[in-house]
Amino acid sequence: MKTEVITIDKDNIDMDKLKYAADVIKQGGLVAFPTETVYGLGANALNEAAAHNIYEAKGRPSDNPLIVHISAPDELRRLVKSIPAKVVPLMDRFWPGPLTIIMEKSDIIPKTTTGGLDTVAIRMPSHPVAMALIRESGLPIAAPSANLSGKPSPTMAQHVIHDLYGRVDVIIDAGNVNIGLESTIVDMTVNPPMLLRPGGITLHQLEEVLGDMAIDPALSGPNISDKPPKAPGMKYKHYSPEADVIIIEGSLDRVVENINRLAREYSQKGKKVGIMATEQTKQKYSGFTVISMGDRNIPETIASNLFTDLRKFDEEGVEIVLAEAVDAEDIGLAIMNRMNKAAGYNIIKV
Repeated sequence: MKTEVITIDKDNIDMDKLKYAADVIKQGGLVAFPTETVYGLGANALNEAAAHNIYEAKGRPSDNPLIVHISAPDELRRLVKSIPAKVVPLMDRFWPGPLTIIMEKSDIIPKTTTGGLDTVAIRMPSHPVAMALIRESGLPIAAPSANLSGKPSPTMAQHVIHDLYGRVDVIIDAGNVNIGLESTIVDMTVNPPMLLRPGGITLHQLEEVLGDMAIDPALSGPNISDKPPKAPGMKYKHYSPEADVIIIEGSLDRVVENINRLAREYSQKGKKVGIMATEQTKQKYSGFTVISMGDRNIPETIASNLFTDLRKFDEEGVEIVLAEAVDAEDIGLAIMNRMNKAAGYNIIKV
């Protein structure tokens, strides 16, 4: 497949270029595009063959549901059987933005899009290019992250080109994304509502609107259920670089001490070692490939850098990554969710 890379300025959108990409969507093709969270791989959510092609391009398991993207709340009505009363304040507060809401799907949505489920995950992104593409296509766009299945999600077009060039029709390059972690997912088909995936909208923010919430047990460990996952990222190993990732968790002094010890041990075995540190600790390691995730006091910086850093270790040929855990509060819960999955829950508590 020939892939065309289109550069679009998000602050001054070239509508001719955008219309070309929208026409590809209308014709059943695949377009990678930026959202405020990560780059997505988009296709017509109502076209069963187009949705199937997303799974093929990514090498994605067919029971891993896709998120459907819309550009206005009114577009929701034909996609779901009904809009639960509690969904309205969520939409008012967080849309457009990094929140995905699960509801009962209408018959217009093929089960290929939903991974075989009777529910559908829907969000309205805030990125101007994503919004313009959806509007111009006149269609809901199904879009998981635009990476090969299981690899770190893409936060810049170069990541998409590396993974999917020759597998998709169009890649829109609109620069780096903002948040850097996929959207928060909340299941509104159960009572109380359940957090299925943490993201840029925190559990605390959701509770301000919804009151009591449940948290899916899969967030605390690997999901080994035989049931199809209700949301992306619940069942399979995700976000993983080529290297083996090990997370070290505990008091910061003990974490640094143990990472240095483990790094020496792996290095003596002939392994190339990488260390995921923070601005507060990066100077405490030497002799290894050290990358700072960001500032512990500003966890949003860690969120925005996480997937890019994981890819950097691959570029450096690192075989073992030793990663500092961060506090799992607010957006830190989303950061640790992605790190745990990248490590396959290989965690050492010290």
